[in-house]
Amino acid sequence: MKLHRMHWKQTQPLAEDYIHNYSKVQELFEYDPWTSKSLQARAAWLDDKQARISAPRELVIQALEKYNLKFPNSEKVIESIHRLRQNETLVIIGGQQAGLFTGPLLVIHKAISILRAAREAEQRLNRPVIPVFWIAGEDHDLDEVNHINQLTQQLQIEKLELNSSKVLGKREPISRLPISVEQWEQVLSELDSSLLPTDFKPNWMDKFRELIGHSNTLVDLFAGMMSMLFGSEGLVLMDSDDPHLRRLEAPMFRELIVQQKGIGQALEISKDRLIGLGYEPQADIRAGNANLFVVHSGERLLLQRDGDTYTDKIGHYRLSESELLNLAEQQPENFSNNVFTRPLMQNYLFPVLSAVLGGGEIAYWGLTREAFRTIGDQMPIILPRLEFTLVEGTVQKQLIKLDLTFEDAVLRLDEKRDEWLAAQDSIGLPQLFANVKEQFDDLYNPVLEAIGSINPGIRQLGDTNRMKILEQIQFLETKSKDAYEAQFDAAKRQYERIRQSLIPLGKRQERVYNVISYLNKYGDGWLKELLNEEFEWDGSHYAVYL
Repeated sequence: MKLHRMHWKQTQPLAEDYIHNYSKVQELFEYDPWTSKSLQARAAWLDDKQARISAPRELVIQALEKYNLKFPNSEKVIESIHRLRQNETLVIIGGQQAGLFTGPLLVIHKAISILRAAREAEQRLNRPVIPVFWIAGEDHDLDEVNHINQLTQQLQIEKLELNSSKVLGKREPISRLPISVEQWEQVLSELDSSLLPTDFKPNWMDKFRELIGHSNTLVDLFAGMMSMLFGSEGLVLMDSDDPHLRRLEAPMFRELIVQQKGIGQALEISKDRLIGLGYEPQADIRAGNANLFVVHSGERLLLQRDGDTYTDKIGHYRLSESELLNLAEQQPENFSNNVFTRPLMQNYLFPVLSAVLGGGEIAYWGLTREAFRTIGDQMPIILPRLEFTLVEGTVQKQLIKLDLTFEDAVLRLDEKRDEWLAAQDSIGLPQLFANVKEQFDDLYNPVLEAIGSINPGIRQLGDTNRMKILEQIQFLETKSKDAYEAQFDAAKRQYERIRQSLIPLGKRQERVYNVISYLNKYGDGWLKELLNEEFEWDGSHYAVYL
């Protein structure tokens, strides 16, 4: 497999510095990810802290086994889960919301990162390390996960969307929103129509139909696809809204409620520290925020403290602390975490060696170190996930033909296109029209000066007349430029194909497109190759030539 490695600056300044200037942000984190001793230090801390609050491991194993047995390729996954019975076993964890057909490519890249990180950590520590993918089924933002984007033959970005109008507006966890047979059939039919006819297509469509036949929710389909793609590698899946796990989390929810003030103060301290270092907080921190959700009457409500009680944003739902503690004990399945308490809950369920995160996640995890310490815990190692851009054969040929590097294509494509077009201009249109405008002004300005002596009204008329003439010259220049560039429409389409393939909507490919179109064209061999390639864990971005 041909790879090209580059530095593509992170959109989050804190994440960029975490990767390339760690000393600047080290006071926000617990471990330097670039120091070889960090793995040993984190493992030793976990070994020494067996008394920390944590879920009963055997019950976690049973819950994970029950969940993963529902999906294909579970044999290796169950082996991974059973390794948790060994006290020395550690976990590499990462996760994402449950997007339609796995959502954007970055989800696939994160799964690859988790698997690679677990494999490498196990080799370096000489002890069991298993990969866990945390499916955020508790999330309620349906608009964010109910669609995928694909590139058509006409170089248009096509949105394939699950018809979810019946449930939009409800703030219910995604894992609890049922998808009807009609909704599945509609989106599957649209997918079938959108995919090119290839040798791989019939097999993939059969697999998708089978998965959908066993899926009641988006989380079911997401987990089924992830298991199909990565189950043979031993990737353990978990739904954060799984009721079996929720029951095990009751003590931790109670702890988070009891420690609410301390956690809130810790987040405020971290926020001030982060701002002092010159960064903008990427998640909202407000005094009194309980950093927990409760599902009430089918709605997921964010709790905040109001005096001695807890309430939702508009004050319709209100409980005392004792009532909330009792609810956490009796109905933990109705509780869920926000971005700040989710990392704490992950540490409660698993002996987390490292968390694999994207740039945005690194930015908000930078606010959590003191919160971990408040409950007697410790932030794990933060490992930036691997980043990829898939370069298809036609695009690779166009890059060569136009003498473009991958960096040219993703960082300065417009500049390179304009340079290429300018180099084809044998007439020198820009200079020609610039000379005409300059000569016109040289001839016309004396006229304006002369008529201005007659009266101000005539001078004003002359100025208006000058502007109209210049507008007409500009109009002719624009039309001439368009007509000249029309000779190069084929080349311009090549530039457009490169843009739409690699940086659609001006974003990284992995944030826009879904994996299915690539599976349809190339099968899944490239995924298996990626899992066995050697990568540097230094924040590099990799172009993958298919």
